[in-house]
Amino acid sequence: MEYTYIDRLKQIKSERRITNDQLSEMTGIPLGTLSKILAGISDSPKLSNIVAICAALECSVDYILTGIPENTNNYTLSDKEITLIENYRKLDAHSRELVAMVISKESEREAGSSDRGFRGQIIAGGASVRGAAMKSAVGLSRRKISLYDLPVSAGTGVYLTDTESVEINIPDNHETAAADFALRIKGNSMEPKYRDGDVLLVEECDSVEYGELGIFILDGDGYFKKFGGDRLISLNPDYEPILLKNFEDILCCGRVVGKLKRK
Repeated sequence: MEYTYIDRLKQIKSERRITNDQLSEMTGIPLGTLSKILAGISDSPKLSNIVAICAALECSVDYILTGIPENTNNYTLSDKEITLIENYRKLDAHSRELVAMVISKESEREAGSSDRGFRGQIIAGGASVRGAAMKSAVGLSRRKISLYDLPVSAGTGVYLTDTESVEINIPDNHETAAADFALRIKGNSMEPKYRDGDVLLVEECDSVEYGELGIFILDGDGYFKKFGGDRLISLNPDYEPILLKNFEDILCCGRVVGKLKRK
């Protein structure tokens, strides 16, 4: 997969943990315009906007446009380190997350920190931190997550309001690791795969890739749809695509990473 300048902007924004709202305030770019740029909807964004975004993200314009990183250090990598980096770049997002978890935990251990730990970590019996991380990764425990009842629609859209949530227990495994919260949907536009009343597992983020399923807010109305670049697509062929050019405010609330099995 060839990365575009938009992919690089979104990656750095995610690494900096900066939301679209924050980036809009930092750059002075209207939120609607910024969302369209990051979603790839804007055909020819202004260079001044790209420069402003790069300045806010503290990255070079050359890197964003060409993908060639700027050498800002004097490190000399060993052959093993080069091999590790090359192998890391071949991993998918989930595998990279696991690697980051292990590195973070090992760094904490080396620094003598014990403030944070993996769920289900086994200390007795001389179990290593790495073993505890892998135990959490393969799902031998459960964790709590907030469930919001009917905040979005899988049909024609429903206004998003402050909604009370309840805590539910879900398996803590690699299939649910990315989920930050759960949503119960209403409607039939995503049938046959997703039905009325299904509970979705959602990773909180402000952008998704082409073809991914997400939770979107269009001019205040919430939708569960597949992202089609310039439109939102229903899985049910009875529903027409929703063209994004017809809306002023376009926001992404999260990426759908799965759903809970019905009891």
